[in-house]
Amino acid sequence: MEVFEAMGSCRAMRYLRPDPVPEELIRKLVWGATRASNPGNSQCWEFLVLRDAERKRRIGAEVARRMTPFIEARRDDEDPVARRMYRGVAHLLAHFAEVPVWIVIGGRAIYPPERPVRSTVWSSVYPAGQNLVLAARALGLGATFTTFHISCEALLRESLGIPEDVLLGVMAAVGWPDRPFGPVARKPLEEVVHWDRW
Repeated sequence: MEVFEAMGSCRAMRYLRPDPVPEELIRKLVWGATRASNPGNSQCWEFLVLRDAERKRRIGAEVARRMTPFIEARRDDEDPVARRMYRGVAHLLAHFAEVPVWIVIGGRAIYPPERPVRSTVWSSVYPAGQNLVLAARALGLGATFTTFHISCEALLRESLGIPEDVLLGVMAAVGWPDRPFGPVARKPLEEVVHWDRW
């Protein structure tokens, strides 16, 4: 798929079929993620691929318990785009354990070597996450970023053995889409671009 077509149709896919995703494709996604820009070529990112049904069930139950009240309060938002998004998030929460693959992207603060800064982790993790989502789109897979990890970080660390020095940035759901891809809704360039001065 041509890269601009992938960017223009890479909707956050929160409706995923439970069909398994072959390991070969997961490896391609992570390979794509590791082609992303990162400070000083530090490559501080690390990826945890979660496919285990029992762990997904346990983590999903806790994420849903903590986040459902927040999402429920926003499901009837007056803005139709926000309303659709919150309904999609509610669906993803309800079907957390059925998502074939969750990929947790984190990293260690290792750059610059003489005085590591936490913000460099995010400068690595988020571009890697975006590359992963675009790679999924190019392969016909659906994916979406989430910040679900924030609601259950202690459980994630305990259940998945994530070291304390690994900062968690993205928890991406990956699977075969159960809804069609289509153009993403974005502001026109005229509203966001400033030429030569603000």
